[in-house]
Amino acid sequence: MMASQKPQAKNMNNFFNPSRPSPRPWPNRKKQTNKSAIFICSVSLLVVFFVVVVFFITYSEMPKSLFSISAFSGSVQFPQCRSEILTRTLLGQKFLWYAPHSGFSNQLSEFKNAVLMAGILNRTLIIPPILDHHAVALGSCPKFRVLIPSEIRISVWNHSIELLRTDRYVSMADIIDISSLVSSSAVRVIDFRYFASLLCGVDLETLCSDDLAEQSQAYESLKQCGYLLSGVRGNVDKCLYAVDEDCRTTVWTYKNGDADGRLDSFQPDEKLKKKKKLSYVRRRRDVYKTLGHGTEAESAAILAFGSLFTAPYKGSELYMDIHKSPKIKPLVEKVDFLPFVREIMSAGKKFASETIKAPFLCAQLRLLDGQFKNHRESTFMGLYQKLESLRVKNPGLINVFVMTDLPESNWNGTYLGDLSKNSTNFKLHFIGEQDEFLVRTEHELASAGHGQKFGSIPMSLDSIKKMQNHCAPHGGSNVQLYIEEAVCSCASLGFVGTAGSTIADSVEMMRKYNACSSS
Repeated sequence: MMASQKPQAKNMNNFFNPSRPSPRPWPNRKKQTNKSAIFICSVSLLVVFFVVVVFFITYSEMPKSLFSISAFSGSVQFPQCRSEILTRTLLGQKFLWYAPHSGFSNQLSEFKNAVLMAGILNRTLIIPPILDHHAVALGSCPKFRVLIPSEIRISVWNHSIELLRTDRYVSMADIIDISSLVSSSAVRVIDFRYFASLLCGVDLETLCSDDLAEQSQAYESLKQCGYLLSGVRGNVDKCLYAVDEDCRTTVWTYKNGDADGRLDSFQPDEKLKKKKKLSYVRRRRDVYKTLGHGTEAESAAILAFGSLFTAPYKGSELYMDIHKSPKIKPLVEKVDFLPFVREIMSAGKKFASETIKAPFLCAQLRLLDGQFKNHRESTFMGLYQKLESLRVKNPGLINVFVMTDLPESNWNGTYLGDLSKNSTNFKLHFIGEQDEFLVRTEHELASAGHGQKFGSIPMSLDSIKKMQNHCAPHGGSNVQLYIEEAVCSCASLGFVGTAGSTIADSVEMMRKYNACSSS
């Protein structure tokens, strides 16, 4: 509003002080007095008119929550919040939605955290799609520079709809096997596509259509749903509670003996506070006391978080410190390792047994992205030392499976290039982007439709057919990465990963749980 007011104010100033010759030194007194009165009266009327116009323009732009919220019922603002939708269509269930981001490994970590939150708060977890790598970025919690929750929620919603419109939607449950969680009733789940269809009143066939017109009623309904779930318009009584606490102010805990609201051990240091003019104070808050039984949030049908990413940092956690709570130990143990679905593990094992055909070492080398490009030499040094150790123990040809973001065409002049030329001592194996078995595995995943098999709200036969016929992905799944991790889980000569890479952490977890032999 201010940007649009400045030119108007300037024009008004020009009107108040028109560019014209100076009046004569001795004007006619009586005539001048009448003209001045008329001028002042005219100006006063214009000012009143201007203020009224600005008020109504400003009012239309302002979030309604700045005025009386009680004057606007949820059903008027958002028809999705009508009681018949919440109680009949959604069967009166309470849901948890969150906004994943960054690469696949980070998204999987957030999914596990979401399972824990849904279990603690007794809510049905809305299973998200797998977002394109870095389509949505959070920022940096240690630097206190992150997207606010409402912004990241609307970004995730928009990207999710874009994945649907371009036939690239792949559910997290299409790739990760969650059958053990659902069968044990550890958590209730619902597919995002089905949930969006029910809440927004958009037919599944239309929702998953690649020609969803931007001016159509369905598109407008989805856009309105996005505004609702993002929380940009505030909370809606008994319908939505948007969690706006993020890693800059909050560390979520759960019945671990903490005094609710006490200061966390990690705070912005004085230098950062002065440089960035920060005033954030991080407090440890019990998630159940804040968002569970007896709270304002409990009455809302949908509880919407922003990011659920956390990691150890300077003796604390960036956002969630609930994993050591004895109250949810069984659930923590269940989500500690969630394997890939059968199709991915089978493809990885088949590549190891039929293409490599020998004991091998796996090398995960992240060399181009972010901070990792600055540590290329140390990454190569770790591989060199491992290979030299193997040569002492196992003289002869050493098979090495390489998963890296460095294209083969750029290997010359690097340690990888040297290894590829040393065919006497080493044989390198890798998966090419155009390998036929990648396409075959994608088709198998689309046919399996694992993500469509789980849901706390039963689907009609018509909905099942529409989900199968119209919502199956035709691309976009990063199958190569998943299969590479599966291959690495089968590396009998060991694993060398890139320090600080979440992909390396994922492979280490798979090897810890013997994913290759147990799947």
